[in-house]
Amino acid sequence: SALDVSIQKQVLALLTELRKKYNLAYLMISHDLAVIRAMSHEIIVLKQGRVVEFGDTETLIKHPRQTYTKELFTAAELT
Repeated sequence: SALDVSIQKQVLALLTELRKKYNLAYLMISHDLAVIRAMSHEIIVLKQGRVVEFGDTETLIKHPRQTYTKELFTAAELT
């Protein structure tokens, strides 16, 4: 969501706290790849509604197999 950065940090911290306390899982859909990287253990990359690639978050960011995924992470300055 387009939240103020300080509010966004508070919301993400609360989600993390609740996840740990109650052993929750979340499905997050976002264009903010920095947030996805910080909050996710696994990610799915979609292009036009189709799965392009999926896997462990850090492994996928460091070693994307598909050109689209590489370009996406490069544009988001994750690599």
